[in-house]
Amino acid sequence: MRAKLSTLGCRLNEAELAGWSRELEARGCRISGEGDAADLVVVNTCAVTAEAVRKSRKLLRRLQRENPRARLVVSGCAVSLEAHQLGELGIDLVVPNQDKDRLVAIAEEALQLPLMPEAATEPGAAALFARGRQRAFVKIQDGCRYQCSFCITTRARGDERSRPIAEVCAEINQLVADGIQEVVLTGVHAAGYGSDCDTSLSELLAAVLAETDVARVRLGSVEPWDLPERFWQLFEHPRMMPHLHLPLQSGADSVLKRMARRCKTADFARLAELARSTHPNFNITTDIIVGFPGETESEWMQTLAFVEQIGFGGLHIFNYSPRQGTRAAEMSDQVPTPVKRARSRELHTLAQRLKRAWLQRQVGSVQEVLIEGFVSGQQDDASLQLGYTPGYLLARVPNLGVDLSNRLLPVRIKGVINPDGVDQRPRLQADPMLDTDLVTPVR
Repeated sequence: MRAKLSTLGCRLNEAELAGWSRELEARGCRISGEGDAADLVVVNTCAVTAEAVRKSRKLLRRLQRENPRARLVVSGCAVSLEAHQLGELGIDLVVPNQDKDRLVAIAEEALQLPLMPEAATEPGAAALFARGRQRAFVKIQDGCRYQCSFCITTRARGDERSRPIAEVCAEINQLVADGIQEVVLTGVHAAGYGSDCDTSLSELLAAVLAETDVARVRLGSVEPWDLPERFWQLFEHPRMMPHLHLPLQSGADSVLKRMARRCKTADFARLAELARSTHPNFNITTDIIVGFPGETESEWMQTLAFVEQIGFGGLHIFNYSPRQGTRAAEMSDQVPTPVKRARSRELHTLAQRLKRAWLQRQVGSVQEVLIEGFVSGQQDDASLQLGYTPGYLLARVPNLGVDLSNRLLPVRIKGVINPDGVDQRPRLQADPMLDTDLVTPVR
């Protein structure tokens, strides 16, 4: 049986999709690539914005056109919140968010899929590395108990539910057996891990470091609260990667209050200080919402000043758009679109300057890069490959005639490459420090 899986939205959606893919492969399915036919199509939808719902519908229609005879299984936030908008799309099975961890089993029973028994394949038979994967997303929890005024996710995902520590560690150990070098632990409110089962994110990370051999451990997006002092001490471990994406959303406390955020700017600055005390190159990235209802020019200037004060290594910038069903959508003083666009351009300029400054600070250092692929995306150009530093900075590395794929390679950072027509992200240029006993010549 051939299965095609696709997702929109957050890293948690990607982690769930990866889990379904591994389970389907273990049950005898072959995962179809882009352009290949499929007997089963599984889609994880997104509803964080009205545009995300539109894109989810568009994706479903495209996959149906490309696979007219396939059974269509759909899950995710769009079907939880906007089922009436998807009802005409000929979906064979909808799996609600609260049941998506059992999606494969539910689909097998409901659609009578010809899957193999769960124990029929050998461990490691579905090696991700064979498909060119070096990093895997691992879901650690779902749901959120907080209600930020702009966020629809609480309604879509429901209450907080944490996976058992032993289950997370077992999944990571299987990924290591399949060739994965780096895992990214992700959840809706990752910092709240364990709130429902008398444990904590700190205890989970300590267990992952003690009970698995994965070379690199990262965290996905983590809300900047519910993080105890012990949490930061874990980043002193060399396998914990010194990068966190801490969503700020605004640099003005008055806006944060309207957003119902639980972190003021002074609290956030303290978190940044704690992070950087564990590692001199600790990279902090963030989200900023531009033009939240009522955002004044003074509040906007506070945001710009605070972003510069923290010195983020990267920003995700979103122009606010009303999301039906949230409190923010009903607020007065919606910011005009031209104002949001102008502020967004201003913040993008600042973000590029901060990003380049952060990259420049890396020049001259020796760091380990996980090599992930070729610059062009095509292996016929084997002279340059791309990888990420521990701080999740993109580096371009000459391979000097050896195959570096999926290798953790020490490199010396020699410069910063400006954006070009192919990839608009500035990146590091590095020289490999090769030990010929550790690499294989390119054939």
